Amino acid sequence: METFTTTHWGSYRVEVEQGRLVGVRPVAWDRHPSPIGQSLPDTVHGPSRVRRPAVRAGFLEKGAASREGRGSEPFVEVSWDEATTLVANEIERVRRQHGNEAIFGGSYGWSSAGRFHHAQSQVHRFLNAAGGYVYFKDTYSNAAGRRVLPYAIAELDQLRPTQTSWSLLAEHCELFVAFGGLPTRNSQVNSGGANDHAIPWWLGKLRERGVEFVNVSPVKDDLAEVPEAEWLSIRPGSDTALILALCHVLIEEALYDRAFVGTHTSGFDRFAEYVRGTRDGQPKSPDWAAPIAGCDVEQIRGLARRMAGKRTMVNMAWSLQRSLQGEQPFFALVVLAALLGQIGTEGGGLGLGYACFNDIGAGRNGFSGPRLPQGTNPVEAYIPVARLSDMLLNPGAAYDYNGAALTYPDIRVVYWAGGNAFHHHQDINRLIGAWRRPETIVVHEAYWTAQAKFSDIVLPATVMLERDDIGSSSGDGFMTAMKRVLEPHGEARDDYAIFAAIAAKLGVEPEFTEGRDVMAWLRQLYLESLPRAAEAGLTLPSFDEFWAKGVLEYPRPERPNVLLRAFREDPVKHRLATPSGRIELFSEKLASLGYDECPGHPVWKPSEEFLGSERAKRFPLHMLSPQPANRLHSQYDQGSVSLADKIQGREPMRMSAQDAAARGLRSGDVARVFNDRGAILVGVQVSDSIRPGVVQLATGAWYDPLVPGEIGTLDKHGNPNVLTPDRGSSRLGQGCAAQSTLVEAERWNEPLPPVTAHRPPLFVQRGEIRETQEGNDR
Repeated sequence: METFTTTHWGSYRVEVEQGRLVGVRPVAWDRHPSPIGQSLPDTVHGPSRVRRPAVRAGFLEKGAASREGRGSEPFVEVSWDEATTLVANEIERVRRQHGNEAIFGGSYGWSSAGRFHHAQSQVHRFLNAAGGYVYFKDTYSNAAGRRVLPYAIAELDQLRPTQTSWSLLAEHCELFVAFGGLPTRNSQVNSGGANDHAIPWWLGKLRERGVEFVNVSPVKDDLAEVPEAEWLSIRPGSDTALILALCHVLIEEALYDRAFVGTHTSGFDRFAEYVRGTRDGQPKSPDWAAPIAGCDVEQIRGLARRMAGKRTMVNMAWSLQRSLQGEQPFFALVVLAALLGQIGTEGGGLGLGYACFNDIGAGRNGFSGPRLPQGTNPVEAYIPVARLSDMLLNPGAAYDYNGAALTYPDIRVVYWAGGNAFHHHQDINRLIGAWRRPETIVVHEAYWTAQAKFSDIVLPATVMLERDDIGSSSGDGFMTAMKRVLEPHGEARDDYAIFAAIAAKLGVEPEFTEGRDVMAWLRQLYLESLPRAAEAGLTLPSFDEFWAKGVLEYPRPERPNVLLRAFREDPVKHRLATPSGRIELFSEKLASLGYDECPGHPVWKPSEEFLGSERAKRFPLHMLSPQPANRLHSQYDQGSVSLADKIQGREPMRMSAQDAAARGLRSGDVARVFNDRGAILVGVQVSDSIRPGVVQLATGAWYDPLVPGEIGTLDKHGNPNVLTPDRGSSRLGQGCAAQSTLVEAERWNEPLPPVTAHRPPLFVQRGEIRETQEGNDR
């Protein structure tokens, strides 16, 4: 019988010979399989795996007094009993001396598509059983947009699963305007698995029908699936200005839908005053926006008129709100869509994230499948997710977030299972300083990532092929029996077993395990999901039938989604959750917060990290850091698919021929890219698909310091977060602002230092330095 596994980027048939993974084959129902899975065979048995529990040498000798050694010191491999005792003792010490408010549970959740071995759920359940922890809100992906949308229209979590189905767009859409493009590299993934990568197929259907596409982006191939798309090349960070100018044309030329605005929106007059410049004397016209965006005035006017005359979908990629004032592009897009009056129609309206995830617009059943209960957290303290370094550096400091006045907690223990802060957090040099503040850092990790090397206690975790689990994702339409096919690597254990052992030493094992082993939990969670499946119109087989079959596909809903269809049909009966019950073009509630950077209507203000700013005189290139096409975030950067794209071992950075020539660079060269936050080495890739003045460097290259542990040292490998600003998008969202980054580049003429990012650290025995076999493999 065939064995399947599900990853965030696809489901595969697994091929194992003599206890080793030799291949994975995409499932037959996947229309456009992701290549990322081909990195699995050479990584799950590879030298970067964490084989045994390991403790930083300085921590064993001096405990928290050795914090400065994080990232530079060797490790000592210890027994599981010693490791779990150390962890339990640290948690108990901190609970007793400082309370559970001094423990931060930092998982970001992407380590497994399996729903039981979902690392974030596991660590949160464990910490709740142990008395609670400081948690985080929002995501690095969309925090700014997530916070502003409820003031304007609705929660993102309500909008996302009901986005208009691609099938209806293929039938009714005439013009698709894509702010930030539709990069299908992003749509390879879903949080709980992506079984059918259909977006390239659907884009082909729209092309067959003659749908017009406009790619509003500094990067031409952000809409590579539609090569004939019109490319409206604009400066990064200027989208809001452009959208305001489009709104200006609609209003001044009376092209907006007066009837829809009158019955379905509020605040038009206040917004129109701003766009017309009634109060500040500056109309937000195409003549104003064109020099900001770096495009032609008539392009803006013409686009506004086309949008008003056709069945138009306006969509925005999430990357646009990962910037300073990142709330504004999302707010502005909502207003633009409302003025066009096509929200709730079958082929037009508003899109927030088409192609950002595989499920958006897929038209699949929204049943999410089994979920592990995390328990109740008695600790009320939290932080916005992207304020990690601020929290560690500034205990007790006050800050604003979404209308609340908050204080950073004083964290003594950081417990991380799943995720990698040294990948997804901005300004890594600042993070290194912040990372030295807690007394103890514990991570569960399958691979020796930078975060593991900068930690105190590293516990080896299994990967998805080494444990039994259930794969499922809301909007994906499938459920997979993820059966164990490999023995754990070295002494690795699954997160559940690790937490159960520590819970036993803390005296809370019954609360954590409830007396169940893994298979008992899988059966129980499946049974608990049946009522939710019934609510979603599904009748599932018994657990034993499902487990034997291996894969379930749910029937599609009979009626495809149309975003806000019911609201369009009856805005009184189906009022929104905004104070007016309507789409708010001006929000009194938002204005009442008093944030000048985030007033009651969309606004464009230049930031210092914008081309044309004073800072751009020193750092004249705007760096974009998108998701990679060859891995998920930083996962499997050490795999064959990712490594094949490296240039002299470095992450490739794309730049225009004009910018390359001005710096004496050619494709294949290595360049030093820098600003006042740090410096990195990259491989140069000259491209005609990127706007002059802009460079593009994907996230996910493992941080690789020239001098381990030293703040400000050169990153040899090309991690863009060495250069990105660690600043909140605004006081409203406090989101990631990575896309607001200015840099300079120059040719690297010195001998190239070796890339060591994927190698394990040095190991020592107590009192005697030695290298393990992994170290010798270097």
